[in-house]
Formats: sequence, structure tokens, C-alpha cells
Amino acid sequence: MKSRENEIMALEESLGHQFQRPELLEQALTHSSQAREVEALGAGSGASGGSSPNGDNEMLEFLGDAVLGLVTSETLFHRFPEFQEGQLSKLRAHLVGQRHLLRVAEQLQIGHYMRLGRGEEKSGGRNKASLQVDALEAILAALYLDGGWPVARDFIVRVIVEPELAQMKLETSAMPVMDFKSALQEALQARGGSQPVYALVKEEGPEHKKTFTVEVRLPAAEMGQFVGRAQGATKKRAEQEAARQALEHLAALPEARQSSAGKNGAA
Repeated sequence: MKSRENEIMALEESLGHQFQRPELLEQALTHSSQAREVEALGAGSGASGGSSPNGDNEMLEFLGDAVLGLVTSETLFHRFPEFQEGQLSKLRAHLVGQRHLLRVAEQLQIGHYMRLGRGEEKSGGRNKASLQVDALEAILAALYLDGGWPVARDFIVRVIVEPELAQMKLETSAMPVMDFKSALQEALQARGGSQPVYALVKEEGPEHKKTFTVEVRLPAAEMGQFVGRAQGATKKRAEQEAARQALEHLAALPEARQSSAGKNGAA
């Protein structure tokens, strides 16, 4: 028990907030698989004061997603008054997207602190992107409920928004690529290559909380017969991440190999 208390204290230090209601942070870290196991044990032993039906982090995740969206929107609204609505929407989509949130979750080592059921633990749940991102969003709700809007806003701006904006160097006015599928299609067209093929290879989880695994294939030999694979909470998210991988593959190819298709076509 002392070890768990020490872990929570270490996480609080990383978050920059000491919880008045530490049970909120514990709930944010509790996956539904763990909560259901606790409920089952309580029912089997006849205990009456066991975990509540809402003892997992799903409802907190719902709230945290909304808090994250509002803080991000407010920050971008004030930071970039010269941007058009479409630019702000793309930028927000990147900042609240799974790929960026996963990097933040990994920096905070959220996977280490999560409470998982035995089955989820055995299946490598601590390393699953969707579980880590869900827990991070639930933590944002816990910060909001425990410390109010200033605490939640400070954390989101300081840890999630500002470091990424600084890295993007938006003062150059070049918006980062966030529609990776369109960028991949344009890159392949410019090189005279075949269009990518997306395939849904796996769909798992309950109806309200599915995880989709998508592959993208670049079939042309001059493109290296590349196959990228990615997961996402929606098929669109998974396709975007797979397309990003394919773009990185193209960028790493020797220039001669990249342009060979176009040269051959012109011969």
C-alpha cells in the first residue's frame, strides 16, 4: 500500500498538483477491466461497500476530453488572432489528437501508474496507445474537479499545448501537415506512383469504445513495397497515422528512387 502511495505522490509531482481528493486521481488511472474485477470480488464475498459502478475512468475521460478541447481552443484563439477558422481547427485537431497525446502520456509514464485487470495486464494494456490516452484525458478531468479551472488550464497549456506549439515554430507561418492522407496522395501523384491502399485489419473492443487497426500499402516496387500499420479510436484516426508512417518512409527513400517512376513514365 505504501508503494502505491509513493507512486501517486510521484505522479502528483509530475503533474504539478497535490490532490485534495486523491481518489479522483486513482479513479482516473483505473481501467474498466480493473473496476469490474473489484466489483466481481465484492459481489462474491458479499461485501457491501465495494467499488461503485462508476469506479473506472470512462466518465472522467468524457469530461477531460471536453476540458482539453476548451482550453486548447481558448489558447489558440488568443495566441493566433490572425489565423482563419480552418487553420485553428486543424491546429486544435493536432493538439488534441491521439498521436500527440500519446507522446505526452509517455513522457508522464502514465502507463506505469494505470490500474488494469489481470486480462488487460497480460495483453500488454500498459503499452496500448488508446488506454494511455484515455487515462491522460481522465487525469485532466481529475485536475479540473480537484483544483478547478485554473489548475486544469495551467497543466494543459504548460504540458500539452505550449511545448508542441514551440516545436512547430508557427512564426514561419507554415502550418504543419495534419491531413496526412491528402499529403500522402499528393506526394505519390508527384512521383508517379500508385495510390495507397488502406485496409481495416482488426476491430476490437466494445461497441462504444472500439479500437481500429488499419494498414496502408504502397504497392509500387519503386516505393519499397511499404506497409504501415496503426491503431486509432476511429478508422479515420488510424488511417491518418498509417499515412504519416508512409510519408516518413517516402521521405527516407533515396531521391533517385523516389523520382524513378516519373522518369520512367517520361521516357
